[in-house]
Amino acid sequence: MHAHAALLSFLFACAPVAEPPAAVAPKPVAFDAAAEKADGFAVLFNGTDLDGWVGDTKGYKVESIDGVPAIVCQPGGTNLFTKEEYADFELRLEFQLTAGANNGLALRAPLEGDPAWAGFESQVLDNSAEKYKGLKDWQYHGSIYGVAAATATALRPVGEWNAQTVTMKGRRVTVVLNGVTIVDIDLDEAAPEGKTVAGEKVGGLTRAKGHIGFCGHGDRVAFRNIRVKRM
Repeated sequence: MHAHAALLSFLFACAPVAEPPAAVAPKPVAFDAAAEKADGFAVLFNGTDLDGWVGDTKGYKVESIDGVPAIVCQPGGTNLFTKEEYADFELRLEFQLTAGANNGLALRAPLEGDPAWAGFESQVLDNSAEKYKGLKDWQYHGSIYGVAAATATALRPVGEWNAQTVTMKGRRVTVVLNGVTIVDIDLDEAAPEGKTVAGEKVGGLTRAKGHIGFCGHGDRVAFRNIRVKRM
């Protein structure tokens, strides 16, 4: 779900209620920091503070969870962005949902405006929650919000850590959740003429670079082991 109430109501009216994406068993995902560093990945979170991040820095806090530092969205938390911009990249991270939690990954987003429409947003959502019955297909976890639906889900139970990779290379976007590819699209094919699935024009569809970030809705969601590789 997204905070833009008027636009959301319009989109709801234009798109039919969808069946949930097919559930696929999550796979173990290994994390080798040394190998990733050698491959060109850089950490986006220093494990101590929000240095390198801008936006709602008061709406997110650094906490230790299971002995590992994480960036955690607090009640009322909204949008937190990297200071740097990225064009083609591979983003890897882990996230932990709470029951009914709603957040998102801002991709190629500007610092102003709603990231879902001014840039791109990959949904981060506990779509198993009762309150989210009746979602549109492009609102389930991992979907590129308003643009393309996730074709499967491999979310672990609420409270467990999930591993996710988002790759943007030119007009190609892929999302891999717990070792399972759930989005693999060409933006020009998914949104012909620069329009969303509901036929709405979205400026973000033309963006070739922007900030990475978190799109909070005041729910507690934790992110850790956040790293990126420019491509």
